[in-house]
Amino acid sequence: MIQHPVPLHALLAGVDVVAADGDLDVAVGRITHDSRRVTPGTLFVAYAGVYEDVHRYLPDAVARGAAAALVERPPDALRAAWGIDAAVPLVQVADARRARALVAAALFGHPSRHLAVVGVTGTDGKTTTSTLIHAMLRAAGRRAGLVSTVAAHIGDEAVDTGLHVTTPEPEDLQAFLAAMHAHDTDVAVLEVTSHGLAQHRVTGVKFDVAVITNVTHESLEYHGTFEAYTEAKALLFHMLAETPPYPGVHKTAVLNAGDPSFARFRAIPVARQLTYSLTGPADFRARDLRHSAGGLAFTADTPVGPVDVRSRLVGHYNAANILAAMAAAHALGLDADAWRAGVAAVEGIPGRMQAIDGGQPFLALVDFAHTPNALRSALATARELVGPMGRVIAVFGCAGLRDPAKRGDMGRVAAAMADLTIVTAEDPRTEDPAAIVDQIARGLADAGGVEGETFWREVDRGTAIRRACATAEPADVVIVCGKGHEQSMCFGTIEYPWDDRDAVRAALAGEPYGALPTAG
Repeated sequence: MIQHPVPLHALLAGVDVVAADGDLDVAVGRITHDSRRVTPGTLFVAYAGVYEDVHRYLPDAVARGAAAALVERPPDALRAAWGIDAAVPLVQVADARRARALVAAALFGHPSRHLAVVGVTGTDGKTTTSTLIHAMLRAAGRRAGLVSTVAAHIGDEAVDTGLHVTTPEPEDLQAFLAAMHAHDTDVAVLEVTSHGLAQHRVTGVKFDVAVITNVTHESLEYHGTFEAYTEAKALLFHMLAETPPYPGVHKTAVLNAGDPSFARFRAIPVARQLTYSLTGPADFRARDLRHSAGGLAFTADTPVGPVDVRSRLVGHYNAANILAAMAAAHALGLDADAWRAGVAAVEGIPGRMQAIDGGQPFLALVDFAHTPNALRSALATARELVGPMGRVIAVFGCAGLRDPAKRGDMGRVAAAMADLTIVTAEDPRTEDPAAIVDQIARGLADAGGVEGETFWREVDRGTAIRRACATAEPADVVIVCGKGHEQSMCFGTIEYPWDDRDAVRAALAGEPYGALPTAG
């Protein structure tokens, strides 16, 4: 989105500038780190990325008309190395990602200062919890916006974000918030990932309520250690504690008292803390939990008394997501009627235990589960849904360039909880998909799986899904995990069109679907 141009010097307030070379009065109306998206008036941002140094694209950005650039190297060295025209201002900063986020917030007029903002983070359940909070706000008549991995809801418009999108880039996020403000939104709900926190995508956003779902094994290829991953999640709660409150809203941390990470997050000083749990003591606690293929029912003990809850979401773990959403809604001043109505309004989350009906005599599900904990929960729910003689047939893989240590764990979970497993490709990126499948298969074998009897390898994902559906008998459950709502799959550096839901529909109809490479 192109904003009304603003002088660069006016956007640098709060940015730690190391050195500046050039006219800082130059007008900026757009920000990007992708030189291919540069147009005249764009501020180009260069930094040392995870996989490559973005500084190498500075000449291309200048050639396309960049008005200026934020960089992490000395301007004179960059001009000498790349022949950058002296007419293009270069601003050196210590952390270009952080500076980019602060500049983006300034360019869009700091929209989060005009909204109450809820941030939801955690390994699993972020999208569901965010969607539930948004539904409760809407049920209460509040003007609410939502940005999740599935969609951005601004006013009555939903913008699809179903490709490989987690937390949007800072300029896109600020544009969403600005659009919400323009639509008189008073509460924004944001799904916030560990990558988004560590990479400063939400820096410059003022949060008023922060929710943690859980912290389990994920993203260690980026964060390095589980402790660093947890600390990235904790950044949201430090941001919550360090910014001024929105009028009428108490700064509140919503914490999972049943998660091993609880003590770590409890120690972060926030004005108010609300806790939830499926089992132990908490401000919001579930009891008499009943779950079936039709959904969930339980009584929630809450600070305002017992509340009976009915939901069409399946899986007992979704009761925890509902409790977290209720606590966040309570922090925003919503009453129990809004909690109940919001829960009832959510029929399902795209790609989350989503049933695919092609007239088949067995149940077919698509789920986003891509961590050991999420796979365990998904397979446990599938087990609850099979008939007395039914089997759980699982199809999944693991992404390339993402936390290889979890691959064996995923195999071990499948060996313990599925009757039959077909291991397949899932966004191998530049890794060899057959090698990833092999790592998962070793985990299955280690846990007692027998190749050719209880599990098979099928690198082609479409073939794997067709095989699972062809194998299924009445009363079985076929569950395809890992992609959920996503609409592309990455081989090499190319995103190919792919949607597991459509692939299952095609398999049930006996038709082919899509075309994917079989090697990275």
